[in-house]
Amino acid sequence: MDDLELERYARHILLPEIGGAGQARIRKAKVLVVGAGGLGSPVILYLAAAGVGTIGVIDNDTVDLSNLQRQIAHTTSRIGINKAESAKLAVAELNPGVEVVVHAERLHEKNAFDLISRYDIVADGSDNFATRFLVNDTCFFAKKTLVSAAILRFDGQLSTFRAHLGGPNPCYRCLFPEAPPPNATPTCAEVGVLGAMCGTLGSLQAGEVIKEITGAGESMSGRLLIVDGLRTEFRTVKVRPDPDCALCSGHATIKMLAPISA
Repeated sequence: MDDLELERYARHILLPEIGGAGQARIRKAKVLVVGAGGLGSPVILYLAAAGVGTIGVIDNDTVDLSNLQRQIAHTTSRIGINKAESAKLAVAELNPGVEVVVHAERLHEKNAFDLISRYDIVADGSDNFATRFLVNDTCFFAKKTLVSAAILRFDGQLSTFRAHLGGPNPCYRCLFPEAPPPNATPTCAEVGVLGAMCGTLGSLQAGEVIKEITGAGESMSGRLLIVDGLRTEFRTVKVRPDPDCALCSGHATIKMLAPISA
């Protein structure tokens, strides 16, 4: 690191759990952020501030006025442009040493494996179960660690999934075996969300990504953090691998969603 980098990341380097070696790993890391919305915005900004070398952002949506109550990577002047492009502009102002790769498209079965395989870790901030299951399944087959968060109204959840390592590591399907029926669960657009909760869960999510990159602390794999914003209560429950999981058990029934790309 040059003198400017040493100054920029000094507070990280002072941490024994990170230090110079950990900061170097952060600089070499490649993280894919799925969604540049309420969760993705703080994740992207904190990963950029931390000096993650390459941040991929996939989002096919455009910035809307109603987003700005919580999606802090975007601004009023960028209404109407692609959210991944908007996030890239925000990062350029915050830390020009970080490369942002824009994927202005929707994640689907045909592109998921190719995209996810390019990165070391995936941070999922998507807002629908179809994408969450697709990201989980693809991370398992691509052998990538997944840090996943979810929010609704005043509530949030966070966990890390690395079932590809085997042992005590569950996958998302061990916790939620199947997606609920369509329209069975409300969305933020229908019932609302406290903007600050996005910041709380997104910041925690970014912290878990940094921990996975550097090896600092204890992984959230095998644990689910549940946040009640109205009561300001945080509790953690254990999540064990499901021996009957359709994806990661020894007799899995789910196969690769798309041909493995080179």
